[in-house]
Amino acid sequence: MATKLQQMVWEKLKEIPKGKVTTYKYLAKSLNTNAIRAVASAVGKNPDAPNTPCHRVVLSSSKVGEYTHIRGVERKIELLKAEGIEINKDKIVNFKEVLYKF
Repeated sequence: MATKLQQMVWEKLKEIPKGKVTTYKYLAKSLNTNAIRAVASAVGKNPDAPNTPCHRVVLSSSKVGEYTHIRGVERKIELLKAEGIEINKDKIVNFKEVLYKF
């Protein structure tokens, strides 16, 4: 059974526009919490990926980060590139341009 925080995180993920990314920190702030690790954990437990776009949450350093679903980070990069996000190795090239801050 999902916690209230998990449910809130999963609903918030739906607000991230296609072709944009946000960070775990911005996601946590949008939920009025400083519990970034708890938010990251909830993102990783998203039961409806990629329909609920947890692949659009990345690290503040512009690195793509992990992806707990099928094929891991390789799949996350594939999904982001399909949305027009440019990635070089494991970093988003145009990070400031595609960053969504809620």
